[in-house]
Amino acid sequence: IKEKKRHMGDTKHFCPVSLKENFVLYPGLSEHAAKYQEKIYYFSTSENRDKFLKNPEEYVAHNEPIQAPPLRVCLLGAHGAGKTTCARQIADKLGIFHIQFEEYLQELILPKTKEKVGPHFDEECEEDDTKMPIPSQELEDFSQTMTETENEKNKEEVELTDEEEAIKANLMDNEALPPEVLDNIVPDWWRKEPFRSTGFILDGFPRTLNEAQYLSEQGLCPDVAVYIKVEESDILGRLFPPRLKKWKERQYKKMENKKKLKDLKAKIRV
Repeated sequence: IKEKKRHMGDTKHFCPVSLKENFVLYPGLSEHAAKYQEKIYYFSTSENRDKFLKNPEEYVAHNEPIQAPPLRVCLLGAHGAGKTTCARQIADKLGIFHIQFEEYLQELILPKTKEKVGPHFDEECEEDDTKMPIPSQELEDFSQTMTETENEKNKEEVELTDEEEAIKANLMDNEALPPEVLDNIVPDWWRKEPFRSTGFILDGFPRTLNEAQYLSEQGLCPDVAVYIKVEESDILGRLFPPRLKKWKERQYKKMENKKKLKDLKAKIRV
């Protein structure tokens, strides 16, 4: 084992071409190995091996050791497992960026939707019945004004692009994001500044097998992937009390509005 380690290339078992071109530590495969100056180099693909053999001096160390990329972490787990809390603490401790994937998607379409979308947010909007109904006598007085306001709102509505529609469908109905949409979001975290030189912890991605395959196909390898496993009872105990509190508050507001409406109707009758 010591002999093998001694004769491995500057990038050890990682592909030197992926490191040089994409600044990513991509594990090489023994079937794509090549020997140069009595050292063995491993490559992620046969194409990268061929690139190396055409001009090996471009990919090996010279006066100084080859610089390794910063830490990139994928943090996974069920909703309510505590990913965001852990990710923030790790990011602060290590001095890397914290990227919350679903929150990032929300921010991409928020300028047009004006509010966050998704089952959780829709549920709150539907149940948040804090507006007091208007009695029929007053409704007639305001009907014309309300119609004009609705027409103005419809005019102000902005059409979403195909990419924004795909993001909205993902947040609303959990539909898979097309590769074209992921191409405009994910690779930048590995390849562009300031993420490229600082590193990051990616909270909540990849979420599906297709997204994991996308990372592999693009050569975007995290250095660490952590899955937080939590019992369902723990998640229920963490998420249920605040939701119950919000529900009680909404119910209280509904009762207050009903009481006000009843008093207003009585006043109108008098």
